[in-house]
Amino acid sequence: MAQILIVVDDPDFCEVTRLVLSKAGHTAKAVANGDQALASIAEEQPDLIILDIMMQGLLDGLYTAHKLAANEALHRIPVLMVSSIADAPAAGIFPTDDYLPTDAWLSKPVSPDELLAAIARLLAPPAQEAEAPD
Repeated sequence: MAQILIVVDDPDFCEVTRLVLSKAGHTAKAVANGDQALASIAEEQPDLIILDIMMQGLLDGLYTAHKLAANEALHRIPVLMVSSIADAPAAGIFPTDDYLPTDAWLSKPVSPDELLAAIARLLAPPAQEAEAPD
């Protein structure tokens, strides 16, 4: 199965997510902010990244997503953004018109089934186009 990096500063969310992922056969590692995520990814690239928006700084996850997207060696790693920013008092500062370099988005709270379904979609191999008969 997949190696997944959880980048969330909420220890309870990390522990529950790690348990859900482990039960599904994945290996999960958790870090608490974008700087730790970038350092961890430099050591060992995960198959997928679960990334929160609001961590160390209000938009730490957004900054981290942009750093990943700008890095030639890392930009192909799927990023699943999980956040409760829509319900947060700081929602108004979220740059809704800016490019958000993520592959999927889930709003917290996230059910285990919803999380595993999103991960399965992101890790699925791209569909092969059928060749036209001669």
